[in-house]
Amino acid sequence: MIILGVDPGTAVTGYGVLRTPSLTDKREERPEVVDYGCIRTSNTQEMPHRLRIIYQKMSEIIQKYHPEEIAIEEVFFNKNSKTALSVGQARGVIILAASFKGGKVFSYTPLEVKQAITGYGRAKKRQVQHMIKKLLLLPQIPFPDDASDAIAVALCHYHSRKLKSLATP
Repeated sequence: MIILGVDPGTAVTGYGVLRTPSLTDKREERPEVVDYGCIRTSNTQEMPHRLRIIYQKMSEIIQKYHPEEIAIEEVFFNKNSKTALSVGQARGVIILAASFKGGKVFSYTPLEVKQAITGYGRAKKRQVQHMIKKLLLLPQIPFPDDASDAIAVALCHYHSRKLKSLATP
């Protein structure tokens, strides 16, 4: 199965594509990273243009890899509500792109992602990055940070699916 993980943003949207073993496969296979990267827009562009770029690029990624499931990090509301609103808009166009291509969409909070990857919901970004490297047997930490975060979201979804399948008779 192909899982696409997304860390939404208006300036930088990270993505990570994982190929995962099926849930019925009893072998001890690990998910493998197929691709990762970032979609970048300039803050000198108008917001509608930036959102169109994110939508078009995300549509291309979805078309290229045909993910069955897409995991998107939820907006973390911090002190800057303007940033949260713009990230929410980016998240919306990503969900729209995913819905047109037929993949199921799942959402995870930053706390859920950190918990799934490190076992601690308040882990630092660097701890999450090191665990991604270790869990996926990567030669180095994926760069930039937004791509690494997106891989973490995809891996969080993989582990969540696996736990749900074990809990369901």
